[in-house]
Amino acid sequence: MAAAKGIIGKKLGMTQMFGEQGRAVPVTVIQAGPCVVVQRKSMERDGYDAVQLGFGEVREKHVNRPAAGHFKRAGVEPKKTLGEFRLTDCDQYQVGQELRADLFQSGERVNVTGISKGKGFAGVIKRYGWHGGPASHGSMSHRRPASSGATTPARVFPGTGKPGHMGAARVTVKGLEVIRIDLERNLLILKGAVPGPPGGVLRITKPPERPKRVARAKYVKVKE
Repeated sequence: MAAAKGIIGKKLGMTQMFGEQGRAVPVTVIQAGPCVVVQRKSMERDGYDAVQLGFGEVREKHVNRPAAGHFKRAGVEPKKTLGEFRLTDCDQYQVGQELRADLFQSGERVNVTGISKGKGFAGVIKRYGWHGGPASHGSMSHRRPASSGATTPARVFPGTGKPGHMGAARVTVKGLEVIRIDLERNLLILKGAVPGPPGGVLRITKPPERPKRVARAKYVKVKE
């Protein structure tokens, strides 16, 4: 499903705000843009409709020749991060147009996508939340995953939990509420936590509204 609108941002950190009743609410502060439209793709030429946005400043000497030509063709300054959004209304965007935090409104629900924090090698208890083995005297498997197919069926099924690399994966958090928008500093304040460390690049999208389901009439058979 194509998104209704989207922007690239950077996580600045977390803090808290107080509501009308004095209750503390954890919030995440995001620098949403400014982003510039670098390319607009169409169904006739590319096979799908999308908008490519650029975010973040970068020195020209750190941009390779293909990327430099891409930005020069669009007539925009080189950007550090490029992101593509398949939107439902790409016709309203033009190459060179700048998008800011005012793309969203307070009270909206948005989806945030980012790369989670990498936690290195981890066991199954930390990685999957398993409860572990017996903790009594003589036990030899306190935090081990135990047997995983040594007898019947004599093989390990795909997807079986094992120790390994944890984190550093693409994660999407859906339905975060926009608490406040600071247009002067181009900040987006969302309720709750988002993936990744401070300084991580995020994709903030507003999904399109789904059509309301029409209630079907139920027919009850009456005995004559």
